[in-house]
Amino acid sequence: MQYRIFGDMMPAVTIRLSRGESIYTQSGGMSWMTEGVQMESNLKGGFGKAFGRMFSGESLFMATFTATRDVDEVTFAAAMPGKILKFDIQPNYEIIAQKGAFLCAEHGVQLSTYFNRGVKGGLFGGEGFILQKYSGSGSVFCEIDGSVETIDLAPGELLRVDTGNIAAFETSVQYSAEMVKGFKNILFGGEGLFLSTLRGPGRVWLQTMTSSELAKKIIPYLPTGGSN
Repeated sequence: MQYRIFGDMMPAVTIRLSRGESIYTQSGGMSWMTEGVQMESNLKGGFGKAFGRMFSGESLFMATFTATRDVDEVTFAAAMPGKILKFDIQPNYEIIAQKGAFLCAEHGVQLSTYFNRGVKGGLFGGEGFILQKYSGSGSVFCEIDGSVETIDLAPGELLRVDTGNIAAFETSVQYSAEMVKGFKNILFGGEGLFLSTLRGPGRVWLQTMTSSELAKKIIPYLPTGGSN
């Protein structure tokens, strides 16, 4: 499999497949494909896993695209302004990503729902309560909102992040949430009661924009639908 990521503000990735190779995405995730690509929609993993994927922001059905010729291509585009990242998943290397980050993956990659084990993180972590986990073997492509910053945390090193700015992290990173200290910070800080904490060792990917914050900026400018 070969790939090419292109585009600036609204990126896309074109996957070049050899005969018999396949890649899958959520239903409706494909932008265009060459004549020799065959598409098959299915639950991928059965109803139980498909139902669980819905909690992490993905569709119930997945679409698998398989090349029938020596060289075929299929293109997937991001839904929001940002970046597309590629992760190479192995049996001893798994990635946790934000809800809705999944774009497409090779057949050997398993997409599942990941729940934050920390009670505070689960109850108060907001978007971080339900995440996505990529396991198995193969390449997976993810959507990142805005620009991306990659940080390598040393063992025991702690990073406090607004939950919506966490794009992805390696499973070696410990993820939880802690309460913001100080009454004035809680009342006037504008960051909510809790911040997510990431503790090394491991690599984390942070995003500068969140879809929820973008929506808040756009909503005031949308027509209300009232009569003139």
